[in-house]
Amino acid sequence: MTDPRPRRPLIGLTLGDPGGIGPEIVAQCLVDPDLRSQARLVIYGAATPLTIASEQLGIAPDWYRAGAQAHGDKALLDTPVLLDDSDDDRLLDLVHRPNATQGAASKRWVEHAIADAMREEEDPRRLDAIVTGPISKQAWSLAGFNWPGHTELFAHRTKSRHVTMVFESPHMRVALATVHIPLMGVRDALTIGRVFEAIEGGAKACRFLGLDSPRIAVCGLNPHAGEQGVLGWEEEKVIRPAIEMARHGGIEVSGPDPADTLFRRVVGGEFDLVVAMYHDQGLIPLKLLGQGAAVNWSVGLPFVRTSPDHGTAFDIAGRGQADPASMKAAIELAIRLTQQHPAACGDSPPEVRSAD
Repeated sequence: MTDPRPRRPLIGLTLGDPGGIGPEIVAQCLVDPDLRSQARLVIYGAATPLTIASEQLGIAPDWYRAGAQAHGDKALLDTPVLLDDSDDDRLLDLVHRPNATQGAASKRWVEHAIADAMREEEDPRRLDAIVTGPISKQAWSLAGFNWPGHTELFAHRTKSRHVTMVFESPHMRVALATVHIPLMGVRDALTIGRVFEAIEGGAKACRFLGLDSPRIAVCGLNPHAGEQGVLGWEEEKVIRPAIEMARHGGIEVSGPDPADTLFRRVVGGEFDLVVAMYHDQGLIPLKLLGQGAAVNWSVGLPFVRTSPDHGTAFDIAGRGQADPASMKAAIELAIRLTQQHPAACGDSPPEVRSAD
């Protein structure tokens, strides 16, 4: 008889910066019965920060501890497996601030997870998805790494040409045309191609989520969307041509519209996703409405990768105050995508019907 239950995907969780709240939110997710019933969990990190966090939270560790390069027998994966990378004794003395040692460790754990997600499909150690704990970009820099964030590292390691940062929340969906770029550099980085890829990536994400004809709105860059060139020319010379390209490709898209009024229309249900031109333009309204429930999703990788919508929160790390809601939502989205649409990791969305 065929098992009617959905396949339980193998999900890799990276611990994030060990001095941040990553160990706390991961520890809380590991004992969540709903998550454990839906997925097999592998943690990329070190025993010390995870154990300390568990003790602070009153959680009894019940995960299997293995060496950093071995998952152990596949049958053991009904219990979460910690791939313990504890070679660096300096991780025994954690600090709740950007630190080169901790930055190097958090990046190493991400690299190990990427390598396992890129294994051959028949390899039992191949991950179906990766959910990344929050890292400190400053700590990565202190450790000598120039990656501005997870998204750029994942794209480079997987040789993925078009990766779109998409945020999913109960209130709205947002795709970003530019990501981790200083505000003064956005204008130079914004091209017709970048805007088009964000529209296309956002449409792809919506289709994976069950919307076969998503309604997409695009923000302008300047106040009042440039006022036909009076307040800036980017809308007419960069954003509008990208919108026209997307329309010719069969995507239902409108804009560019003033950002200060557009998000209200999105929340009102007029659109399924909004494309923002830069990081804070899209994420301030999203996080204001959806803190604790929003998820960052890298669309365009050869596997599913999600993450919580917040950072390391060094200021509250080690106090047992961290809310695991966004981390849990990120794991739940990864499970949903890998179970419902195994092709969601690739470049071509599956044929799906409208969620209506």
